[in-house]
Amino acid sequence: MNTAFKFITLLLLFTAAQFSYSQTNQEKALKKGQEAIQLMDNGKIDESIKLLEEAQKLDPDRFDYPYELAYAHYIKEDYKGTIAILEKNKDHKNVTDRLFQLLGNSYDMLGQSDKALETYDAGLKKFPNSGMMYLEKGNVYWGKEDYSKALPFYEKGIEVDPQFPSNYYRASRIYCASTEEVWGMIYGEIFMNLERNSKRTAEISKLLYDTYKSQIKFKDKNSFSVSFSQNATINISDPNDASNIKLPYGVGVYEPTLLMAMINEKEIDMNALSRIRKNFVELYYNNGHDKTYPNALFAYQNKVLKEGHIDAYNHWILMKGDETAFNTWQAANKDKWDAFVKWFTSNGLVLSSTNKFYSGQY
Repeated sequence: MNTAFKFITLLLLFTAAQFSYSQTNQEKALKKGQEAIQLMDNGKIDESIKLLEEAQKLDPDRFDYPYELAYAHYIKEDYKGTIAILEKNKDHKNVTDRLFQLLGNSYDMLGQSDKALETYDAGLKKFPNSGMMYLEKGNVYWGKEDYSKALPFYEKGIEVDPQFPSNYYRASRIYCASTEEVWGMIYGEIFMNLERNSKRTAEISKLLYDTYKSQIKFKDKNSFSVSFSQNATINISDPNDASNIKLPYGVGVYEPTLLMAMINEKEIDMNALSRIRKNFVELYYNNGHDKTYPNALFAYQNKVLKEGHIDAYNHWILMKGDETAFNTWQAANKDKWDAFVKWFTSNGLVLSSTNKFYSGQY
């Protein structure tokens, strides 16, 4: 909701060893700034503030010091102090979108959500493709549990800043709790690829597994059903031409492909889901859906498939849904898992302005 993300500044990227001449004020400031960051990380906020104030006096033109100073006040829950510092630096020549994030968050923490939204809008004027700004606008409504208002901001953030993970995380959680789980499944998996090995990654892994389990039903040994979309709206470009009728993606493409991928399966567990997901991407491409509905995630899955790692990848995606089953599979497939990890390390999903996915594409 109102979480400030720590700004990793240039202070951490330099060392005093880089300077071979007598120290200038800027170099002295940098040293103090580095010490301040270490103190802040160790919970010594007041000592950190003192050093940052000294650093700012020595090098008043640098943006890092007032930002970090404001962040220190934010940690102390001195939101008015944070605001006072950041308002003076909104027009700094080196300002970043993180200033508007922290400033808006501070207003929101004081209960001034309208002022927070105004601040994020000001940030978007300077940084129109900032996924972070859209995230924070959505978070204002997330905090009020008004998810229908939050969702469009997350999706806009996904559209304009496809490499920024947090909008996918929020959108996935909302959609997987709705009747349109199809988008939550896609957004959640993209999120996992962008933000690996975090607590949120584990959370989404379990969410995807649990959603598969809850939305795939076996009625008996010969019949099964899936329910990842209830969007019954039909698009008709020409009412006089039945061939132009276009079903919604969820019920027209995703669910039928998933149903076909399930043939020969009798239950839903981790190994069965891995086979189903493999079949799904094969069918998606064999049936030409990649031409009509290109999808950056499914294109990546197809790449993983061609490289021979789809089984390991699918188990990674679903691993937190049934950790015992994953551990059993991993122990029996050590070579396969190790080969996947080695490949995956340098062959991740890369998104861009020309290679991205958001539900508005369909």
